[in-house]
Amino acid sequence: MVGNILILGRRLYPFIMGPERKPIDLLLIHLAFENTIIICTKGSRDVSTILYLGNILGTTGCKVVIYMGRVARGLSICTTCLLSVVQAITISPQTSPCRKLQPRSAWQVLPYLLLFWVFNALVSSNLPLYITTVQSSNSSALRPYVKYCDMLPSGQIIKWLFLMLMAVRDIVFQGLMGWSSVYMAFRLCQHRKRVLHLHTSRLPGNASPETRAARSILMLMACFLFFYWADFLFSFYRGSFISSNHTIYNIKIFLTFGYASFSPLVLLSRDVRVAKC
Repeated sequence: MVGNILILGRRLYPFIMGPERKPIDLLLIHLAFENTIIICTKGSRDVSTILYLGNILGTTGCKVVIYMGRVARGLSICTTCLLSVVQAITISPQTSPCRKLQPRSAWQVLPYLLLFWVFNALVSSNLPLYITTVQSSNSSALRPYVKYCDMLPSGQIIKWLFLMLMAVRDIVFQGLMGWSSVYMAFRLCQHRKRVLHLHTSRLPGNASPETRAARSILMLMACFLFFYWADFLFSFYRGSFISSNHTIYNIKIFLTFGYASFSPLVLLSRDVRVAKC
């Protein structure tokens, strides 16, 4: 939460008060906002479980919290992908056809973010219909979702339809994210080689802006992929082989919080002004 609040403070003030509203600022503000939603929705369920507060959420609370958490997770994938693509277009050569797609202001990025909200809201639209509470029905016939919230069984067609939509979304956006990150690293390394003749670029311990940008891109990409695939594997393992194992469940909680917690710290650590401070 501290990292995301710092990102919001670092980017929101110049975005509102500054003369020029950059697309990168809007994307980072949106990413920090999504991370905050993930932490709050997941945290509200786990805190009630750990402190034995009972189901303080109720049926409506379960539906809203779980639904918003799933939507925010999808938005995190889409926003991180758009962030990588916009940066790749920005550093592409002037003669590249991709430069025509470069957003000149934050308002040109806003329609994509609104489209992401609508798309992810539809992809997760089945959850409110099947999420219920343990107290409101026979819990033995349900599949536990969290301790105080259960999921009603759904038809096979509905189940596989939404699973396929989620899978296609993740594959497409992660593919774009990977391609844009590799492209950026390649272009920045090429540029680095061209300026090696400069005396300042040879100074030991004096990383160039290009090198810092490449490291930031690769670190953010590696952070996202690690937590995403680790969370996926643990979820599959827990759902397929283990019915109730607190160690696996606690590891999954950490992985669910992982990207939302560490991605702002990665961005802040690569920010020169913040790092010096």
